[in-house]
Amino acid sequence: MDAHRDLRLYLHLGHTLNFGRTSAECHVSPATLTRVIQRLEVQAGERLLDRGPRGVALTAAGHRFQRYARDALRLWDEYREPAGDSDELTGRVTLFASVTACQTLLPDLLAPFRAAHPQVELELRTGAAAEAIARVDDGSVDLAVAALPDRIPASLISRPLTETPLVFVTALGPAAPRRITAGTPLVLPRSGLARTAADRWLRRRDSPPTRVSFVDSHEALLALVALGCGVGVVPRLVLSSSALADRLTEVPARPPLAPFRIGPCVRRDHLRTPLVAALWSTVTATAGPGR
Repeated sequence: MDAHRDLRLYLHLGHTLNFGRTSAECHVSPATLTRVIQRLEVQAGERLLDRGPRGVALTAAGHRFQRYARDALRLWDEYREPAGDSDELTGRVTLFASVTACQTLLPDLLAPFRAAHPQVELELRTGAAAEAIARVDDGSVDLAVAALPDRIPASLISRPLTETPLVFVTALGPAAPRRITAGTPLVLPRSGLARTAADRWLRRRDSPPTRVSFVDSHEALLALVALGCGVGVVPRLVLSSSALADRLTEVPARPPLAPFRIGPCVRRDHLRTPLVAALWSTVTATAGPGR
């Protein structure tokens, strides 16, 4: 139904607050997205978004409409699920994961669910790992597989499935640094848990490096490091699965950085939906207790 497509576009835009990005990621033209938002504002009878020189922001009415859109789509998914005692689930679940997680974790993680519920449509969105928890919390996706922070919002529940060390890396070659000094240029994520961990590690040093470049993704970081732009920090899982792995080497860190815990995360209230509950049960079958 077009109405539900419009609501999903609105929720995506409410997360990105960027018309160009939502247009690209949702595969609609900017003109189509603009018409969708205008149509929703006419139907709501209120302005949902403020558009100014500093970007896009949700109005107070826009925040209320965001809650309505989440609830409406959840109820629609529940309606599309079969009634009675049938085990055959139908409908759609929306997942979010980084490119690395898509390639290394999701196939094995989702295979049992796919085999048990072949009629369920899986919508997979990718992006920077730092966005994953926020995407789940704002309701724009049903489940994310991501690095888990020490604390997550009370509205969410997560399960750690695996760990991966966080490591410093540099380009192979005779000039590769054996340790990080005040003169070592760094390439760091612009945001996210790896950036937080790197900042904590640097604050403990008497002479932290002074030349720092920032990037939006781990994949972009490895590209700059391979070009000799500096020492970067990434999860070892990203390094080992990268096409650039044979051009990079680790730089020892003392003390070592804390490892990443990786696992799925959902909103607690979404677990009332049988489709999301079935997905959660399947992907956490071998995990530890939730929190």
